[in-house]
Parts: sequence; C-alpha cells; structure tokens
Amino acid sequence: MEPLASKIRPKKLDEFIGQEHLVGPGQPLRIAIEEKHLFSFILWGPPGVGKTTLARMYAKSLNADYHELSAVSAGKDDIRQIILSGELLGPKILFLDEIHRFNKAQQDFLLPYVESGALTLIGATTENPSFEVIPALLSRCRVFVLNEFSDDDMKKIIKRTGVKMKKDACEWLVSMAGGDARQAIAMIENTKKLYGDLTIENLQNTLQSKFLRYDKKGDEHYNTISAFIKSMRASQPDAALYYLARMVEAGEDPKFIARRMVIFASEDIGMAQPTALVVANEVFKAVEVIGMPEAGINLAHGVVYLCKAPKDKSSYEAYNAALADAKQFGNLPIPMMIRNAPTKLMKNLGYGAGYERYPKEDLLPEKLKGKTYYVEKAKRKKEEE
Repeated sequence: MEPLASKIRPKKLDEFIGQEHLVGPGQPLRIAIEEKHLFSFILWGPPGVGKTTLARMYAKSLNADYHELSAVSAGKDDIRQIILSGELLGPKILFLDEIHRFNKAQQDFLLPYVESGALTLIGATTENPSFEVIPALLSRCRVFVLNEFSDDDMKKIIKRTGVKMKKDACEWLVSMAGGDARQAIAMIENTKKLYGDLTIENLQNTLQSKFLRYDKKGDEHYNTISAFIKSMRASQPDAALYYLARMVEAGEDPKFIARRMVIFASEDIGMAQPTALVVANEVFKAVEVIGMPEAGINLAHGVVYLCKAPKDKSSYEAYNAALADAKQFGNLPIPMMIRNAPTKLMKNLGYGAGYERYPKEDLLPEKLKGKTYYVEKAKRKKEEE
C-alpha cells in the first residue's frame, strides 16, 4: 500500500505549500522550474519541509534522467553506476539526500562529474553546508535555505491528508510536529492504523509506540539532544553520558553531537572556564579525523569535561542584549573617533580624530552611551543579593 506521504505529495508548484521565498511568484526556484534553468544546487533546511518534493519537481520540469541516493548508504560505486547508466535523453540529475554524510573523499569523487556537467547535483541537508560540503563542490552549487513550515502551512498539509480530526487534536499535532510535515503525516497514518480515531490521547499513544521510536529526523531526535544538553547544563555527567550513548547507538551523526558541544561551551560555560571552547573544538576535530566508533571515546571525554566545568551565561546574554539593540536601532552612527580613515578626505572630515589606543571614553553610538550589556557573573550575583 502506498504511504500517505507519497499519496498527498504535490506534483505541481501550485500544489506546493509553504517556502514562498523560494517558490512564490518571481522567486528563484519557481523561475528555475518554469524557465527550465539547469544548474546544481543544495537545499538546506530542517526535516520534512519539502526538499525531496522540490527536487522531483525541478527534475520533472527538465524531463531529466533523475536518480535519488541517500548519502547514508550510497558510495562511489553508486555514483559511477549512474554516470554509466542508459542513453542520455535529458540532463542527468542526482538528488543526494543527507549530502553532509558524504566524507571528503566521496565529495572529491563527485566533484569532477558536477564540474564537467556530466551530473547536475541537487544536495539536501539539515546541516550548514558551509561546514559539511567541501569548498570546491559548494562553489559550484547555489544554496537555497528552506524554513520550518508555519502553523498555518502545517494545518493546510494536515487538511490535505483527508483524515478528519477535531480542532484540539489538530492543534496538538501541529505543536508536536514542530514544522515537520513528514512527522505529522506519519503520526496521522499510524494513529489511523492503530486506533481509527485521531484524538489527542490516541496521537500521544502513537508517539510512544514502536512505530515512531527514535526517528532520527523526528521528535525523539530532538527530545534526546535536548536531554543531553540539559544534563550537561545541570552538571550531571552520568545522565549526559547516557543520552550521548543513546544517540551514538541509534546512529546519530557524531558531528551533530560535537557541534552542539561547541555551542554549549560558549553559551553555558563561557567566561567561567574559557578553555571549554578549546576542548569542545578539539573533540569536534577528533570526530572528523578519527571517525566512529573510536571517536565515541573523544565525545565522552568532552562531555564529562563540559559537565564538570563551572557555568556562566554572561557573555551569551550580553550578546543577545546587544543583538536586540542592533535590530531595534539599526545602523546608529559610529563615533567619529573610532571610524576608519584610509584617505585624506576622510581625515579632513574628522574620521579617526582624537583616537587613542586605550580610550576611557564610551565608544558606543551616542544613542546607546552608558548602556551595559556584559555583567560578570559574580557582580550580577552580588547585585541580586
């Protein structure tokens, strides 16, 4: 029996819901599909937001010789087979899902085929391609960023399934799925099979059933990484190691885990122990160089270190406060004293006038003078007492 997600998958652009910045009137992917422009690109966004659907629409518009591979299981031989396969009736397009799972050697192997035009590549990734795709390959691809579906988009997609449910169940499902249409559709399909009626209780029971346990792109993925981060934040190495082991055993991408550790080192530990960022970065490098399963030892080492380190969010909170002002006030005039003055005209206009290497004067823009963003943890604690 055809899966529900496949049954309701849109076949034409006008049926596609969401991603208006890419497929709305006059937007880049719509133009590429309608005008039949041939080029390689990467679709970067969270799970279940239409990456595969858009790739298929694009290939269909070009009447392409279309192939799909997952980088989790595919290798050089699979690519070689596609290159050598069949008569070339139209452009040969390879859709490579989870392209971030291809290592450097595999990406190097792919590069000359993309470079020569023997293959047009459509990569799909949930991870930042700047970190995961080699520069030579990335430079030959446009990158399109997809967003999570909005609540309204999700409700439209749920309605398209044709399965009836009460408003409260629909609201719960939208909240649970977190912008992931594939997760929502899978929940609907499995709840229908298990219980018939789509009530909140039945949906919750389905979530806990064997049908959806540890979908690495779904709810359990986010629950586990959340538990992992919160255990490190609470300085509980035993709990953090357990959630680490659970993710590794489930086949989670170790670089995904290591990246979160690098973020945690600055966000939660920060100035309390600045060397935490150094350790976290070294763990990330070890994961890249050594690989699994041995890199699990490096991950465990880093996790225990981050758990035992003192915590201080002062620099993170200061950045967020400064960011809020930057967004609110825009480009406020920078004080003349600290402006760059590379030309005589600029010097005559007062750029850099009166600059001292270690000034005591407040260097913030006039509107923000006296504003304090960064408050050391000890000082803040003293003020609160």
